[in-house]
Amino acid sequence: MRQFAAAAACAFFLAGCQSTSAPPPSVAFKAQEAAFVHKVGAARIEGQAFLVLPGGESRLAAGETVRLVPATAYARARIAHLYKGRKFVRAADIPDVPAPAQYVENTRSTTASSGGRFQFDDVAPGSYFVVTQKIYRSEGSLTPQGGAMYESVTIRGAETAKLVVFGR
Repeated sequence: MRQFAAAAACAFFLAGCQSTSAPPPSVAFKAQEAAFVHKVGAARIEGQAFLVLPGGESRLAAGETVRLVPATAYARARIAHLYKGRKFVRAADIPDVPAPAQYVENTRSTTASSGGRFQFDDVAPGSYFVVTQKIYRSEGSLTPQGGAMYESVTIRGAETAKLVVFGR
């Protein structure tokens, strides 16, 4: 099960998952626009990520990759394309949109704890997307369940930004 989750996380972030093929955003990625993600700042971003199921039960994003993505013009176009105006997309609806290697190199990542908690330290000022997922297979099911989710945050200085990233 853990191998499936790791493969799904990589598949969504780098190329999408399952679903239909879709054209990439029309905005070009510019590494210099995202370079601030590598600067050492004085802020911290901390939070918890989880999925809320229709019956109200929650599934924590335990063990999932959480990414800190600079909110560049390319990232905004990519997020708009992938999520279509929502902050959650079902696993079966995630389009296949490969990410440029430089885009991936200009993000930071961490792994959510067993409680779905995550933290990014030494964050530089700027606007970011915090992106993760909770994808799993129900017993006896061949199709993935859950999906991908994100939240936006702007860092202005030495602060601690607290986020809840959830899908519904």
